Amino acid sequence: MTKHAASAATAAASPAAEREAASGRKPRDPSLYINRELSLLEFNRRVLEQAKSDDVPLLERLRFLCIAGSNLDEFFEIRVAGLKQQEALGSTARGPDNLSPSEQLRRIATLAHDLVNEQYRVLNDVLFPLLEAEGIRFLKRSQWSLGAGRQGSQGSQGSQEEWLSEFFHRELEPILTPIGLDPAHPFPRIINKNLTFIVTLKGKDAFGRNSGMAVVQAPRSLPRVVRLPEDRAEGPNHFVFLSSIIHAHVDELFPGMKAVGCYQFRVTRNSDLFVDEEAVEDLLQALEGELSSRRFGDAVRLELADDCPREVGRFLADQFSLREEDVYLCNGPVNLMRINQIPDLVDRPDLKYPGFTPRIPRAMQSAPDVFAAIRADDVLLHHPFHSFAPVLDFLRAAAADANVLSIRQTLYRTGVDSSVVKVLLDAALAGKEVLVVVELRARFDEAANIELATQLQEAGAQVVYGIVGYKTHAKMTLVIRREDGELRRYAHLGTGNYHARTARQYTDFGLLTADREITADVQSVFQQLTTMGRAGKLNKMLQSPFTLHQGILDHINAEIAHAEAGRKAGVVAKMNQLIETDVIDALYRASQAGVRVQLVVRGICSLRPGVAGVSDNISVRSIVGRFLEHARVFCFANGGEPRVYLSSADWMGRNFFSRVETCFPIDDAKTRRAVVKHGLEPYLRDNVQAWQLQADGSYKRVRPSPRGKRNAAQEWLLEQLTG
Repeated sequence: MTKHAASAATAAASPAAEREAASGRKPRDPSLYINRELSLLEFNRRVLEQAKSDDVPLLERLRFLCIAGSNLDEFFEIRVAGLKQQEALGSTARGPDNLSPSEQLRRIATLAHDLVNEQYRVLNDVLFPLLEAEGIRFLKRSQWSLGAGRQGSQGSQGSQEEWLSEFFHRELEPILTPIGLDPAHPFPRIINKNLTFIVTLKGKDAFGRNSGMAVVQAPRSLPRVVRLPEDRAEGPNHFVFLSSIIHAHVDELFPGMKAVGCYQFRVTRNSDLFVDEEAVEDLLQALEGELSSRRFGDAVRLELADDCPREVGRFLADQFSLREEDVYLCNGPVNLMRINQIPDLVDRPDLKYPGFTPRIPRAMQSAPDVFAAIRADDVLLHHPFHSFAPVLDFLRAAAADANVLSIRQTLYRTGVDSSVVKVLLDAALAGKEVLVVVELRARFDEAANIELATQLQEAGAQVVYGIVGYKTHAKMTLVIRREDGELRRYAHLGTGNYHARTARQYTDFGLLTADREITADVQSVFQQLTTMGRAGKLNKMLQSPFTLHQGILDHINAEIAHAEAGRKAGVVAKMNQLIETDVIDALYRASQAGVRVQLVVRGICSLRPGVAGVSDNISVRSIVGRFLEHARVFCFANGGEPRVYLSSADWMGRNFFSRVETCFPIDDAKTRRAVVKHGLEPYLRDNVQAWQLQADGSYKRVRPSPRGKRNAAQEWLLEQLTG
């Protein structure tokens, strides 16, 4: 058994399933739970719908199409790869929906093929014609002669074919390495998701060989889309796909032979990393060793040009040990995400979302300094409508202040050239005590996090990697400052990462506070992450893996008690994913007790609403719009005295049981009203970007009534909170 297979076997039984088996409780009714993988594909369908929507600016529609393609990539790299491992091991483990790995894979294949076909239909039949009408053209090889011989500023500049031929010989040919397939040249190892060509040949080479087939890999350094110079085009926004250029000149890579066919393909591989943390001495070194394996993991999907002959497609599938249902035919570029550069290359503000200026909260503007503002009152930040600058200002002030003794921070995802990391480096180099908990296992950010951990250590910061077996997903910063002879703590807690770019693209909440109990809780969590010992009881915060799961269940059960006593009861919660079955069962019981449950779940939702006698009082909606909905907000009516929490955690088994997460209360009445007003209510009345989950697991778009008012949550928040 390989180490990856071992990890898949370990993952087959969820914590919830183990607890249920141990309890001897009656098995759940599988019809009440939606399969998480199928639910995730439904989310991707909603993303793809944005590419079809006339309400979305044209270049943003293209971007949504690319995001849908990128989402599918990760889905296959992680989710499908895991199911294939379980199937290979002969696992018959079933989740709450009672589907085995093999059954899930069959259903996924049907839905995923439909999604891929629809992606290319939208690209070719909808977006390309609309873009061409706006002067943004993707020229096929048959169109290259169009516009040839146009007169430029320095005379005739020749044809597009000539320019592209020069480009091929100058930029491409020197770094392309065709490999003929014969006993001395077996099928090469193909890098994960790399653009590659299978070429069928006639004739013999200089050595008299005629294998009939060759492979050409396009280096990742090459652009997948090439802009034609204006003197060779009828406008500034004419593009040619790299695959077209290579296809047109592929004969030149095989002197004396003829390329009969050239077909692009891309293989997707298992990209999940496995490190036995109990058995390694240095997690950073172990992860570094694993990263290279991601490029050559087991194949899980083959994307192939739809004009490729069937026998060639079968040959490729055999090379990667894939079945027919694992082959996806593409009527266009096999990597849609690489078109994502087009909106940035094209200077057409009229075809993009309008710009906006994030606001700085008044409290931060009027106070003499950051610490005075936070001492006066909690500061609520609602990104991207509020600027991320106050978080950076808080860190910079701490780094520069002689009275600050310590800065402690968790880092999960920060991005390249992170402003946050630069401040921490400056503070460490200046001699401040800087402690950073870097989560090395943040998926697909492992290499970047290894690099920043190394930089921080070299600058003199203390760097730890959290707790063995638990990802540190909590978003928190603690600053300890000497004031009037005493030590005072200041904290920032958030629902999203310390990432300045995603703070402009994701909706998230952050709280700057000097509350003594909350900041004491934050210090306790940092102590857990850096020292050995039992977890102490926190004052106000709920925390995974200790109290968050039970705390959420307790709050739901309290709402049931309030409803049964005739008091005001209700649950309104917003999150990214809802999967954990104990929580779902508690929500079902709440519905049966008459508690109204309103959920806003962006992505996966395994709860099935609207089932008679079970979930009549539960509604679930998903918002898909300009910004990625990322905030986790939980509100419990509590008999008329609402309890509101913000959290880094979704309601998933991994967040409750295998991560370090924080969930913090909003106790100040004014701040609590702001969270509800801006973080929940607009999404419940949205009738533009909202999708309502149906009892059968499908989603239905919410539309305003013929004479009703148009309500788009994100647009309303931009109007209310920016300027």
